[in-house]
Amino acid sequence: MRFLIRFSYDGSNFKGYQKQEGYRTIQEELENALYKINNSTKVNVVAVSRTDKGVHALDQVAHLDLDVSITPYKLKRALNSYLSDEIHINSVVEVSCDYFSRYHVLSKEYHYYINMGEYNPLMRNYVYQHGYLLNVSKMRKAIQYFEGEHDFRAFVTENNVKENCVRTIYQASIIRKKDILDIKFVGSGFLRYQVRNMVGALLKVGTGKIEPYEVKMILDSKERGKNGATAKACGLYLAKTTLEDDI
Repeated sequence: MRFLIRFSYDGSNFKGYQKQEGYRTIQEELENALYKINNSTKVNVVAVSRTDKGVHALDQVAHLDLDVSITPYKLKRALNSYLSDEIHINSVVEVSCDYFSRYHVLSKEYHYYINMGEYNPLMRNYVYQHGYLLNVSKMRKAIQYFEGEHDFRAFVTENNVKENCVRTIYQASIIRKKDILDIKFVGSGFLRYQVRNMVGALLKVGTGKIEPYEVKMILDSKERGKNGATAKACGLYLAKTTLEDDI
């Protein structure tokens, strides 16, 4: 039986989503729980996104196969009973045996939060504590250059091994709520560190290190060294995953 799951997690105490020997990861936690449910048989969880260390998710999506017969309702309850409080299964549906979740993704939405006000120790793992006012007007001008289809090679750390860095960003915006900035990107897909590197460039604009038009120059250069700024992971969230069949 194949199932599609949607789940959320606090990434603060994990090495990231993907399994890494010797480290605690989201995938490992899920597969350990499923091992118990699947009569002590290994289960491979295939997620549509691989978030990095310290990154959070509100709507991660994955598919998995089980040998045992179980209803989606019971699988959800069983998983949540075995998982730590840092991970929660939001929904489970049964899908066809040839359903592959990554092929059904229409868009992914990421949010990055920045605190420009007083340092907040309670939010240090969930909002980047910048602590100083940024030029939001210039940042809004700069973020517009990311919209559309581009080769984002200049914002991908491992660009030397990535042959295709072309992605489409449908929407990019910045909303200010008092001292908190909410930076949103909605796109067809994102490469490793891409969002954090784009935010890093926006922070350089906001602090006056570069002008908005220079973001376009960096993008067009297709050279990672032109940017060289990666925002911290703590402020990043995979907020929504939209599938073509709305499962």
